[in-house]
Amino acid sequence: MARRDTPEINAGSMADIAFLLLIFFLVTTTMDVDAGISRRLPEKQPIDAPPPPVIKMKNVFEVIINRNDELLIEGEYHEIKDIKQMAIDFIDNGGGKGNPMPNEVDGKECTWCKGAKDEASSDHPNKAVISLKSDRSTSYGTFIKVQNELGKAYTTLRNRLAKELYGTTYTEMVDDLSKDKGNATLKDKIDKIKSMYPEIISEAETN
Repeated sequence: MARRDTPEINAGSMADIAFLLLIFFLVTTTMDVDAGISRRLPEKQPIDAPPPPVIKMKNVFEVIINRNDELLIEGEYHEIKDIKQMAIDFIDNGGGKGNPMPNEVDGKECTWCKGAKDEASSDHPNKAVISLKSDRSTSYGTFIKVQNELGKAYTTLRNRLAKELYGTTYTEMVDDLSKDKGNATLKDKIDKIKSMYPEIISEAETN
């Protein structure tokens, strides 16, 4: 009696198919990237540290986001699109003398400010504090939008000043430094712009 051969499955190409599927998933799968806001937390102060300086109310720009995502600026309801220009007007007011700048003993007036110099508003960019308060029920999206508008206000002022001093924008200088991190001269210019318009934002929850 003749012996019948057991049929075999040709699995030679299975490894190739599995490899191609692996390549396909590697190419088409997107990797989640963490996103957020970069913030430097204040250092813990020693017990015998001197009390913080008293800040005049006119140097505080109060922004509140309530639980309904409504925006109150200086006690009045506004839309998010309004906050950038209002912040610029406050920071750039130049209504008095500021804190001493590096290598200075006494504070001086802001000669680069182009604001209204209203005595009822901020004295100097290095005294202008933006107080951002939010509720625990405030949506993350609204909070980020407000943060972005405040960031745009500082960037706009820094771009203008950099253009006047160096003929280029602050944003372009930061981009150039990211490509040439060892450029000490460029870093000094950026640090100077940042010291003339320091970003001072105080964040807190209302409840």
